[in-house]
Parts: sequence; C-alpha cells; structure tokens
Amino acid sequence: LLQMHDYSPEAKAYWWTTAVLGLVALGIALSTIAGLERGAILQIVLGATFAAMTGAFPVRIPGAKTSIAGAEIFVFLLLLLYGPAAAALAAAAEAAVGSWRTSDRWTSRLGSPAMAALAMYGCGTAFTFALHAMRSGGDPGLGILFGMLLVLAFAYCACSALLMASLITLKRGERVQPLQLLRSHVWLGLVYAASASIACLLFVTFARFGAGVLLAAAPIIGMFLSTLHFYFQKIAATERAQREGIAASEREARDTARHFAELHNSESRFHSAFTHAAIGMVLVSTDRRILQANQALCGLLEKSEVELLGTELTEIVHPEDVNVLRAKLAMLLNGGGTGFTVELRCRHSQGLAVWVLLDGSFFNTGEAEARCLIIQVQDVTARRSAESRLLHIARHDDLTNIPNRSHFLEQLARAIATRKQQPQHRFAVLFLDFDRFKVINDSLGHGAGDELLITLARRIQSLLRAPDVVARLGGDEFAILVENLHSDQDVIDLAERLQRALRLPIRLGTAEVTTSVSIGITTCAFSYDSPDDVMRDADIAMYRAKARGKARYVLFDSAMHAEVSSQMWLEGELRRALDEEQLDVAYQPILDLRTRRVTGMEALCRWSHPARGAIAPDLFIRVAEETGLIVPLGNWVMNKACRQLRVWQQTVPGFADITLNVNVSGMQLTQPGFADHAQRVIANSGICAADVTLEVTESVLIEKLTGALPNLLSLRDAGVQISIDDFGTGYSSLSALQELPIGEIKVDRSFLRRMGGGGNGEEVVRAIVAMGAALGKRVIAEGIETEAQLDTLIGLDCAKGQGFLLAHPMPHGDVELMMKELRAHALPA
Repeated sequence: LLQMHDYSPEAKAYWWTTAVLGLVALGIALSTIAGLERGAILQIVLGATFAAMTGAFPVRIPGAKTSIAGAEIFVFLLLLLYGPAAAALAAAAEAAVGSWRTSDRWTSRLGSPAMAALAMYGCGTAFTFALHAMRSGGDPGLGILFGMLLVLAFAYCACSALLMASLITLKRGERVQPLQLLRSHVWLGLVYAASASIACLLFVTFARFGAGVLLAAAPIIGMFLSTLHFYFQKIAATERAQREGIAASEREARDTARHFAELHNSESRFHSAFTHAAIGMVLVSTDRRILQANQALCGLLEKSEVELLGTELTEIVHPEDVNVLRAKLAMLLNGGGTGFTVELRCRHSQGLAVWVLLDGSFFNTGEAEARCLIIQVQDVTARRSAESRLLHIARHDDLTNIPNRSHFLEQLARAIATRKQQPQHRFAVLFLDFDRFKVINDSLGHGAGDELLITLARRIQSLLRAPDVVARLGGDEFAILVENLHSDQDVIDLAERLQRALRLPIRLGTAEVTTSVSIGITTCAFSYDSPDDVMRDADIAMYRAKARGKARYVLFDSAMHAEVSSQMWLEGELRRALDEEQLDVAYQPILDLRTRRVTGMEALCRWSHPARGAIAPDLFIRVAEETGLIVPLGNWVMNKACRQLRVWQQTVPGFADITLNVNVSGMQLTQPGFADHAQRVIANSGICAADVTLEVTESVLIEKLTGALPNLLSLRDAGVQISIDDFGTGYSSLSALQELPIGEIKVDRSFLRRMGGGGNGEEVVRAIVAMGAALGKRVIAEGIETEAQLDTLIGLDCAKGQGFLLAHPMPHGDVELMMKELRAHALPA
C-alpha cells in the first residue's frame, strides 16, 4: 500500500520517523485547537481551507519546473493569530492537497503533510516562545514582529526543504549534505519571506478590522495568482509564436530556393520572369557586386541598369543599414542557412530613403564558378510610413508631442521589471497637476490653454536628463519617470527645481500668466508589481499636496493608503447595486449622417445610487474591471438590452432594421464559454444574432487577443457583429484588422475634437474612413458635438455617427418619442 519498494533501509527508517513525529505534532495541534472557542476554531478551519485551496492551483513559471502557490500566506497568518497549532494544521492541509495533486503514491500523500506539520509546529513553537520572551519586557513593536516573522519564514523553509530533500537523497543512497540542499532552495526562502511579509500586513489589518480580513485576503491573493497565471501564459504564447514565425520564415526561404532551382532548367523562362517581375530583383556575385538588375529595381531606385552593374550591393543601401546587410550576406555566404529576409532602407537617386523587404538566397546557373545570389526587393515604404504614423499617434500626445499615458506606462512597466531583476536599480515617479490651469483656460480660452501646456511641457523637458521620461496623462496632468537615483533626495531636488521653473511667468499673446504645480512623488521602495499601483500612489500623493495648500510636493507614504478606502466602498456598493437592481441601461442612437435615420442603438450602463445619486460611468466601470465585477455587470447589460430591443421590435415602428451595440470587456471576451453565453442571451431574447453588435476597445483587443480570439471567431460564425471601439487610441497593425473577425470600426472621439483649428484630427479620420472602406469595414464616428464636425464627417464620406449633437443617451421610455421626432424630420434617402 505504501509503495516503498524503491526505498533504501535508511530511507524507510527516515520516512517512518518523520511520519510518526509529524502525526504526533498534528495530533497535538488538533488537541490544542479543540480547546479553543468555537469562533476561533471556525476561523482556523477557514484559514486552513484557504491555504489548501490556494495550494490546489499553483502558478507554474514558464521554462521552469517550479511553481508559486501562495498558501504560506495563510499559514503564517494563522501562526500570528492562533499559534503553532493552527499554522501546523494549515501547512498540513496545503501539503496534503499538493501531494494528492502531484503524486499517486501513499508515501508522498502521507509523508508530505506529516513533514509540513512537523516543520511548522517546531518552528512555530520556537517563534511563539521567542515572541513571548520579547513581550515579557514590553511590547516589542511591529518592526520587531516583522523581523522575527522573516526569520521564521527562512527557518520554516529550511526545515521543510531539509526534511523532504533528505528523504529523496537517502532514496538514492547518497549522503545528506544539508548546506548544499539549502543553497539549492534559496529562491524558495525568498518566496516564503514574501508570503510572511504579506501575512504580517494582513495580521495588522486583522487587528484593526477583524476576521473579515481572511475573506478579503482570499480573492485578492486569488486575483494576484490569476494575474501571474495569465501573464505567464502570455509569455509562453509569445515564445510559441516566435518559434512558429521562425519556422514559417525558414519554410518560405526553402520554398524560394526550390522555386529558383526549377527555373534554372530554362534560361529564357528565368530571364523573362526576372526582367518583367513586378518587384525588384538583382543577381549579386559572391563578392557582393551587382551582376544584373531588373526594370522594377531600376524604377524603384530611379537608376539605370548601367549605373547599377558592377557596383557593390551595399552601395544602394542606407549607410545606417549597411552593417545589417553585410551581416546577413556573410551568414549566407558562410553557410549559415539557405537564405535570409530583412527590412532595411535603400538609397534613392534623389537621396530619399526607401524602405524595402529584402529576400536573398543562392542561385546556381549550373557552373560552380557561376554561383551567385538572387535578391528580391519589395517596396514597403508606404506600410512602414503608415505604421510609423500610427505608432507615433498611439504613443505621443498630439498637442505637446511628448509621450502619452500609454507610452509612459510601458516605460514604467519596464522600470518595475528592471527593479525586480536588479534590486539596486532605483526609480521614482512624479505626478504633476497644475493648480490654476482651469482658471487660465476658462478666462483666456482653450487656445491659450493649449499654448500654456506646450510651454510647460518644454520647461519640464529642459530640466530632465536624457533617459528620463515625461508624459502628458491628459488635461493638465503630467507624469515623470526618473531612474538610476542614488537616494530619495535626488527626486526631491528635481521636484523643487520643477516648482521654481514652472512658477515663472509665461506670456500668452498679450497676457502674462503664472501658475504653480502640485507634485505627488512615489518611489520604488514600495516594491510595486504594476504601473497602475505606482500611478495610484503618486496620484494620492499629488492630491495630498493640493489638500495641503497646492504649489508643493508630497512624498507618498503608507498612511496614504487610507485614501483608497473610498474605492473599496464603491466596490461594495456596486455589488449591492447588482443585487438590488439599482442599475439601469440608457440608449444612445447611432444615425446615418446624411439622412438622420436611426440605424442602431448603443446600450450604456447607468447607476443612480440611493444616497449619492448618479455615479459617473467611468468611475464604477473602472472599479468593476479591477474587481472582476465587470463580468456579471456586462452580462446583465447584455441581457437587459437584448430583451428591450425585442420589445421595441414588436411595439415601435421603424425598429425592424435597427441594430443593438453592446460594450463587452476584455475580461468577458477571455472567459471560456462567453460566446455560448452571448448566443443563449440573444436566442432567449427572441432577436437575431445579426441584430447585435458587440463593441470591444482597440487596446483591450490587442492586449487580450490570444484569449479573446476563440470567442470572437465563434460569435462571428454565429452571425454576431464585432466592432472596435475607440479606434486609433491603440496600435493595431493593418494585417490584424484584415484578418480579425471585425465588421465595424468606431473612430475615437478625441480625433473629432481635433478636427479643424490646425489639428491633425481631420487627416486621421480621413485615413481611418479610407482604410475602413478598403478593408470592407463599416466606420462610425463617436462624439459628434458640433455642426462643423458633422459637416466635415459627411464630406469625408463617413456614413454613420453618434454624439450629443445628434442625440443624448436616454432611458428606454424616451426612445419611442425620439423615434417619432426623428422620422418626422429625417432627410430623404
């Protein structure tokens, strides 16, 4: 039954000894727990259950055999709350679940929990004894408790590792070397230390808020582990895609080589194909000199074949890309493959740079001495230029031309990752908000406000080092990322320099204005895991600076976390709102811009709180996305809107051809079975799949494409339409737009605001409308607020749109009246 056939005598003796001692420790623990009050026993059982459940779903690290469970957090928390007996029970429960999950041998299923209970009971007893000794002289303080808990974490890690590793060593008949075993488990000690740190924070919170901390900690830890799981899945998928891409390139190179080998049998046929090919082609000798060039290449570079013959291939390449081409040629000529593909710049006869896709391979005429290379040159300048423009628009603020929020968060994520890999790397973030900007903007006009922002951005840049990053987050909010700091004093000095420079007078036309800035600062000392956490704390510090009188800076500290409590309140109220049906759905019409005929309705969630009134959608939607409530909220909106559409189709004339647009989140799209759920909702509502269009933002689609694609394809196959919302704010490649199951593009409202007045919004909208027509996608303009915007969109052949100028979002009861009014004033088709 125990399956000990492969155990040595020493290993058997060791196993029985540790198993008996562990069972004794577990028995003592159970006896101790049985003597506690019923409430304490219930909390211990709850904590042990959380530990076991967490151990059942470890997060596996890509490329490694290890995984992260997180159950030790509850083990250490129970130790602090109820002593070693409770902690030993939780450790044994977690080990039992883990061993049952990974092994079918009873030696592991019994031995692992016993060893875990033995290690924790022993270490926990020592910790408790030491803590009582410290407390006999007075309260040792939180710092001493935290330090002792870290020592316990490393001790518990060492004991657990030695108990299990010694058994494995004895099974192999080898001598136990404790120091070597401990060195190989140092990384595990860091994980235990991190778990102990979190447990200590939870313990302090428990002392203040009570047992509810266990219920609050479980979903938070679960979300953290889920985030790690999806992040590691994304890394694995990226590596898999890279391998597949390399394999595809290799197959393409082999196919090209085989194609030209076949053309070798007919020189006349090859010459015709070479001369009249639509893309540039050139034969190059092994010493890199051009032997023959076709008409397409000559036209691409505007050079005659006579000018090209005999010159070295690198002479037609841009100087900055010459080394890239030389490396590829050297690799091919030295036997490092059958071909290569690379994008680089060629020199046009007029000095312009022409981006080309260059594909090279060997070409053999039949004589060994005549062996040469054949290079295909395809002009990709238009694509590179379009992608470059879109990338710049996506990453930069169009007013100040400095990085925008998206680019800043990317750089901040890189700094956080560097900090984790190199603990000595220090960084800080400054969150800037100008105190009098609204007054200046309202009194002097938006033009003056824009000029002020441009000037302030330039002043900020003049005070920064080359590696520092400044970004405009929106409005008059800016953020600065500084790295390679020696101490916090460096960033404080920078904040003081910024305040001195930014309060100097600025001339705006005939007026001279002054402003001041409130700065919130946070540093890497808080071991951040995500950019959002950094920005949240810097934002809190900035608002604290404003509260203290503005025109000053505040360095974030842990006490400011209390300000996050309002968000916790909002989360609780949102849960209650879902249960008590405080939410409602408003509908904003989508119109044909020429005829003013309603073609669709976008469903928008609204919340009227019984005490605080209307809650801004941006506020509670963000909380819903952060807490996972977006899934039930999104499903509720979809169900209610679909049923309302069916009612309108049956009772309101003109609704037969009107479609319903429903927003869905990235979290919904990546849920397995979401497509089936959506189809059931549509079917149960009695409407057709073609009546429904699901909107997903461009950034979410890009970030969660791998997880969302199966659901998107299934929905498309069922007849449901898919729309990209806020298009232009992210960075979608043209090939992705063509290949994804997308039928509609919604132009982000920010581009409409920039139409006219010298902005580039009109050109961006024109490009998006033309691209949508070329790809066969419907284009809808969002946020139409003025007649000028409407006239411009009509002139750009944008067929549909929505916005406050056309119709505000309205409750379902007002829709029928609106439909009657619009039919009465609609233009003829």
